[in-house]
Amino acid sequence: MSTMAERNQSETLLQRLQAYARLTKPRVVSLIVFCAVIGMFLAVPGMPPLVPMVAATIGIALVAGAAAAVNCLVEQKIDAVMARTRARPLPLGEVNATETLLVSAVLGGFGLWLLYALVNPLTMWLTLGTFVGYAIIYTVILKPATPQNIVIGGASGAMPPVLGWAAMTGGVSHDALILFLIIFAWTPPHFWALCLYRAREYERAGLPMLPNTHGPQFTKLQVLLYTCILVAVTLLPFATRMSGWLYLSAALVLGGIFLGYAWALLKHYTDALAQRTFRFSILYLSLLFAVLLVDHYVKL
Repeated sequence: MSTMAERNQSETLLQRLQAYARLTKPRVVSLIVFCAVIGMFLAVPGMPPLVPMVAATIGIALVAGAAAAVNCLVEQKIDAVMARTRARPLPLGEVNATETLLVSAVLGGFGLWLLYALVNPLTMWLTLGTFVGYAIIYTVILKPATPQNIVIGGASGAMPPVLGWAAMTGGVSHDALILFLIIFAWTPPHFWALCLYRAREYERAGLPMLPNTHGPQFTKLQVLLYTCILVAVTLLPFATRMSGWLYLSAALVLGGIFLGYAWALLKHYTDALAQRTFRFSILYLSLLFAVLLVDHYVKL
């Protein structure tokens, strides 16, 4: 009997830990960390120093996870009525608000301490500002107030490569700001593609997303226009000699494919196409930054 009870306790503990982990949105955090690490490698001519690189990676991941947990807490009622989010731990009752706050506080506090103690104060303060921008300014203030929430709030999501850059150099250069601009311009077409095929869910949740406030046709046009801006911005690394021909070639090919998706959305919309566009946008950013990294070392 005791063995069975111990096994049940272990399974319960494991399930609780898994629920805590899901609060941190691991897939979202993995893209954040990926972009931050790319920023670290691009900031230095050779290999980044190991200890600050590892500490910065862990610290940024922990604070990003803490911000995600706060987002889950604030939006638990909204998450409960949306198909893509109703299986999160809070709507399911797997964790409560107190536990979520505790998880966020522990992760965020330890992450900020790591950045301050083992990286540098600038990175810690920038990361704290990013946390406030996402968890408070975007989630609490902007998202329920304006259909431009993702444009304005996108500044927080564009910070990871800047954080990585600051972690390695103790400063922020114009090259880091170019990386920021790329993600900033990428965010609206990425997110509005999602909003197009999730419009009814956002309407039920009472959020003023662009397809519901301005209509799907206007939103599709905005996706195309912002994708044009994105493609133009992705040429800046080559124009400033941050990158070479390898990156330029990849940026043009990937940008052309993204423009093709955006044009197809405008002219031949289906929910399935919007879903493919959203998924491609994630692949697009990952490949773009990966090629930028390869190009960085090819140039060396």
